[in-house]
Amino acid sequence: MLRFTRSLLRTAKLFALLAFGAAALFIRRPSTRAARADWLHRFAAMLLRRLGIALKQTGVYPQRGVVISNHMGYLDIMAFAALARCVFVSKSEIAAWPLIGWMTTMSGTVYVQRGRGGSAERAKRDLQAVSEENVPIVFFPEGTSSDGSSILPFRTGLLYDCIEAGQPITAACIRYRLTRDNGPGAARHLPYWDDTPLAKHIFRLLSLRGIEIEIAFADAPIAFSPTALADRHTAAAKAHATVLALRSDQAL
Repeated sequence: MLRFTRSLLRTAKLFALLAFGAAALFIRRPSTRAARADWLHRFAAMLLRRLGIALKQTGVYPQRGVVISNHMGYLDIMAFAALARCVFVSKSEIAAWPLIGWMTTMSGTVYVQRGRGGSAERAKRDLQAVSEENVPIVFFPEGTSSDGSSILPFRTGLLYDCIEAGQPITAACIRYRLTRDNGPGAARHLPYWDDTPLAKHIFRLLSLRGIEIEIAFADAPIAFSPTALADRHTAAAKAHATVLALRSDQAL
């Protein structure tokens, strides 16, 4: 009963914070992606703080170029944005989500529409525009989220587009943990990767105490070999191995 009450109160707080953020965004209507990324950074940092979610960083968040990471759910986006201003690449379906879709669009997200002609070229143009504003680009090459027990193979398309564009690509790895006792099996409610309805997952998540998110960044951009530069699958394997190495370091 205590967990249910905690979740109910935090859910009410979440809706109030989202409404406040949406109103502020509607009033300000930042015109550049850099300004939109700055708004998202401030909003995400405030949201995690008010919900009692701790954020830990190891390594240096690059100020430009591309950041790639493993993906465990919607908390990843809030965590990366809370650390520093950035622009995300996301599947186009999110744009249609009520309120959240409008907020992600207004915050400068670059959408990729799979299987639709011309989408990749539009995404390339948008990514180039973000690069020219000196805002780091964050995306998740797995293409979907997982439960965190492993890192799925990386998709090659967008990753290789960034390599061909000469963007420095820095690896990062995100990890969730509970620092307080929430009962057996509670940690399984942290990632969002299965068919659980989003609202149900958020309600469960907000019942947990001691949520901590850690993001580790590599010391330098990935050094791709000439073979990797010439072959997208080799490049994806190299990027995957670099993120996996960070994950291994986090487990120590």
